[in-house]
Amino acid sequence: MIEFAGLKFRGLTLEDVFETRAGLTQVVTVNAEYIVRAHENPRLRQIIDDAIATFDGQVPYLCARWRHPRTKFEKIPGSELIYDLCSHAAANAERIYLLGGSEQSNRAAARKLRELYPGLQVEGHSPAQMAYPFSPEVNRDLLRRIEAFAPHHLMVAFGALKQDFWIDDQRQALAAMGVRLAAGIGGTLDMVSGQLRRAPKWMQTLGLEGVYRLVREPKLFRVKRLITSARFFRYV
Repeated sequence: MIEFAGLKFRGLTLEDVFETRAGLTQVVTVNAEYIVRAHENPRLRQIIDDAIATFDGQVPYLCARWRHPRTKFEKIPGSELIYDLCSHAAANAERIYLLGGSEQSNRAAARKLRELYPGLQVEGHSPAQMAYPFSPEVNRDLLRRIEAFAPHHLMVAFGALKQDFWIDDQRQALAAMGVRLAAGIGGTLDMVSGQLRRAPKWMQTLGLEGVYRLVREPKLFRVKRLITSARFFRYV
């Protein structure tokens, strides 16, 4: 575990993420925006500190390497974690459930992952877009679907904060179903399904993925996310 930007990072390597633990392991992939939001939202900060937090985003990762030059750790974004987890699950006969994203991207992502990892048991469900917290009826329906598939791992693509709060709120119910790991993965299903292209490698290396997504999808919420992320440097 290392402390960086006032937060605790326990997911330093994939071995840390996949380590067997009692109960549910919540994974939070932390980028610059999350670091800023965690300093503004005490609940998010507590979730990150208690979870297996990984570095998601080139700029925070490089800054952390500068702060902790003698510590071994990796950058583990949600867009890569999903493939690592599917490979791990296929090799160990474990099931994965994809929750969230659009109906089209959820269905296409599950199909793509089955093609990439023969024998992988993966299913999913995309609920309608709605504000959080969800109603008791919606939560019961989501939990019923998850329990019916009985996954070992749950990938939640509700978007920033919503996915992390939902996993935290449903921690006991998910653990009782046998879910061992639950991770928030943001827009990863759009990339897996091919609905959204990931930035070229050179832009990833320079920490320009957010800029690339804004160019590809020029929407106000992406501008706001970039502005929020830029405040990250005050916490380094």
